[in-house]
Amino acid sequence: MPHTVPKSPYPVFDGHNDTLLKLEIEALKGQERDFFDRGQAGHIDKVRADEAGFVGGLFAMFVPSNPDQDFSRPFDPKDPANYRPVPQKQALDFTLRLTERAERIAAVSGDTVVICRTAEENRAAIEAGRMAISLHIEGAEAIDTNFYALEDFHRRGLRSLGLVWSRENAFGFGVPMAHPATPDIGPGLTGAGRDLVRACNRLGILLDVSHLNEKGFWDLARITDRPIVASHSNVHSICQSSRNLTDKQLDAIKESGGLVGINFHVAFLRADGGYGRDMSLDVIADHAAYLVDRLGEDRVALGSDFDGCVLPRDIGDVTGLGRLMEALDARGFSSDLLEKIAWRNWISALDAAAA
Repeated sequence: MPHTVPKSPYPVFDGHNDTLLKLEIEALKGQERDFFDRGQAGHIDKVRADEAGFVGGLFAMFVPSNPDQDFSRPFDPKDPANYRPVPQKQALDFTLRLTERAERIAAVSGDTVVICRTAEENRAAIEAGRMAISLHIEGAEAIDTNFYALEDFHRRGLRSLGLVWSRENAFGFGVPMAHPATPDIGPGLTGAGRDLVRACNRLGILLDVSHLNEKGFWDLARITDRPIVASHSNVHSICQSSRNLTDKQLDAIKESGGLVGINFHVAFLRADGGYGRDMSLDVIADHAAYLVDRLGEDRVALGSDFDGCVLPRDIGDVTGLGRLMEALDARGFSSDLLEKIAWRNWISALDAAAA
């Protein structure tokens, strides 16, 4: 049935989703879903995306510690099995499967979905009405410390990378999903992590600090000569989750010319850190207004975490983007600012990373 919520008045290019993982896990469980059919499962498919005005974004490639977990249930932040280290060969094989899945989606799309390697390609796809996929690795377990895999993934379209997810790997230390908690948990980047920052700078790969602990954040900030982004994080002053950013971190992101993508996960939005979905979208507007005040209009975007989070009920799936834009409009954001948040700021960030 057709959607009954408003379409976003602006194209939405989103900074983070786990749709490739969701599709792959469903296939492994014998529940293969066609991305081009309207579905009830998951948060994104091509039909619902078109209805919503979702025109693409950073499609994450993430390797779960526990691929046998029940992904239909909310992630359990207290289960140690969800944070187990992943061997490099296992992570490489799984990440290649996700890359191939993205490539197959583009290949069978009839040119309605494209993998984009530059900001200009993303911009051209959006203006032509195509879905623009920019490939992102979330947690660099698939990358060897000689960076041969990094070079290979870059050739296939990788343009954004988070050194860690919320676990330890060869490059650094992630923050557990704790509340109330500071992100200052664990040591900084390893030597290999510092080298990975430099390698990404050389290749023009955007560096993402979402999931990175605070000491690792400051190590990265000292090394990088490109903008720092947090693809899917929120404001620690509003919600004291270890996954959110302190004011000092926000100031460093602003100074670097980077941006923050607002995460829709309820436990990173609500002041109580709870998982209740019946929350007002005014809470997202609170985070957005704080970020605009702290960072400026060119440094705030969306990083939904679609297909990887518990969404507010009023968003529900990708078709709820129109409701969110209405909430931001009601907060008094100008049309120019809304367009920047919806898509323009992410394209600028990808452009700056490759400069």
